[in-house]
Amino acid sequence: MRSFDALRYHQIHGLIVPLPPMSNRVRVRFAPSPTGGLHLGGVRTVLYNYLFAKKMGGDFVLRIEDTDQTRFVPGAEDYIFNCLEWCGLVPDESPKHGGAFGPYRQSERKPMYRQYAEQLVAAGKAYYAFDTPEELEAMRQQYKTPELPSPQYDHTLRLNMRNSLSLSESETKALLESGARHVIRIKMPETGTVSFTDMIRGEVSFETAVVDDKVLLKADGMPTYHLAVVVDDYLMKITHAFRGEEWLPSAPVHVLLWEYLFGKENMPQWAHLPLILGPSGKLSKRDGAKYGFPVFAMNWTDPKTGELTEGFKEKGFLPEAFINLLALLGWNDGTETELFSKDELIAAFSMERVHSGGAKFDYEKAKWFNHEWIKKASAESLISMVKEQLEKAGTTNVNNELLNKVIPLVKDRCTLLTDFVQQTQFFFESPKTWDLDAIKPKWNADKQAFFEAYIESLKTAHPTDAVTAEAQFKELAAAKNIKPGELQLPLRVMLVGGKFGPPVFDILLLIGIENGVERIQSCLTQLN
Repeated sequence: MRSFDALRYHQIHGLIVPLPPMSNRVRVRFAPSPTGGLHLGGVRTVLYNYLFAKKMGGDFVLRIEDTDQTRFVPGAEDYIFNCLEWCGLVPDESPKHGGAFGPYRQSERKPMYRQYAEQLVAAGKAYYAFDTPEELEAMRQQYKTPELPSPQYDHTLRLNMRNSLSLSESETKALLESGARHVIRIKMPETGTVSFTDMIRGEVSFETAVVDDKVLLKADGMPTYHLAVVVDDYLMKITHAFRGEEWLPSAPVHVLLWEYLFGKENMPQWAHLPLILGPSGKLSKRDGAKYGFPVFAMNWTDPKTGELTEGFKEKGFLPEAFINLLALLGWNDGTETELFSKDELIAAFSMERVHSGGAKFDYEKAKWFNHEWIKKASAESLISMVKEQLEKAGTTNVNNELLNKVIPLVKDRCTLLTDFVQQTQFFFESPKTWDLDAIKPKWNADKQAFFEAYIESLKTAHPTDAVTAEAQFKELAAAKNIKPGELQLPLRVMLVGGKFGPPVFDILLLIGIENGVERIQSCLTQLN
């Protein structure tokens, strides 16, 4: 036998397998399938993994689980990385970042899985199954009853099927030698209980009799999730595995695989995270479409159908707000505090404070988080994002220096980044239309005369600051015997096009007196 480095390889039941370096370092992983958009529940799983790893001084690993090639979607892997980069949740190890435990795509690890599946067969813990799709469908129909509407391939039916348990040893050998298509299934015990301690839920137990014989290795040689997740977690030295509670029914299979292959004592600590709930159960893409809110981190366009699903980023959320609101969907630090930076989340996070019950997603509350983070943000940090919003809306002459002055005036009025378009666009281009209905009900000849005189006043005496501009305006109003309050709304509409925006004299000074005069004149023409 070829010799192996004793520090990198060892034997398990006679099987040579690579052995990761021994370490007490915390290692967690997020293992998405590249099949489509990244749901906010998936990002929350990333976030809890990331926070725990950083809190414990450990490593956050991203592993691409692409064992089901029929569901692979081109572009989905890059999309996942783009989402995590936007959120600021960058992995320490991944297909993109490398690491000592690669490859980090399961499809590139394919050759190593069969040996584990074959070892299970040799130990009597798994078996070959030669059933065709037609035979499987016939089984589901033949054994279907009102009491059993969905028959499973389990200990009650496996001897009625075509597998190495029901066939003779010679028949099995002949089929394998002929290259007959087959899968390898775990042989679940007919009786017994499988238990483990969940970091969130405490002791969890399952009766093995009600669990079906899951496929471990598919006919194409690719592992299913059940085998791959156990093997990869072991080889990548994962110490803690956090995933959604929808994976709880699979836990007994995984616990047994750990016990059979590597010893249950080597199994990572598990935590099954609560569901994120929508208006009618688990939050889904359909909820977002129906109620008008995003459920994906970023825009996702289905390459097959062309269907666009809007994301939080494009909706106008700051990444700081997004991870803040996600953190509190199922966790709190035990205080009334709601606003946390990423560093503050790392310092405060603990799995003991994660709830076991589902967390209700509230879009209005999500927008509140975003509004608070916009208010907290500096103008400098917002410039590039606001500029991007303006340019998407068709404003091309955006000046960063002016924008830096404008943002502090309007950010408290913005809930989403998209709100900056209405609140800032008029600083860079004149209104194309005016809300004349806001002016006309109280418009009269005296006000017309006032604004004609105001135009001449601005041409001859250019105010240099907002205070001087307001004083000039009020002096002329007093001379014309009109209350300034009756004139400021028309002036605002003339300058910005509607009844919105920061203090009107700040607007006048920032757009420039000459520009302001042109806008007033244009609106007066529309009023006559």
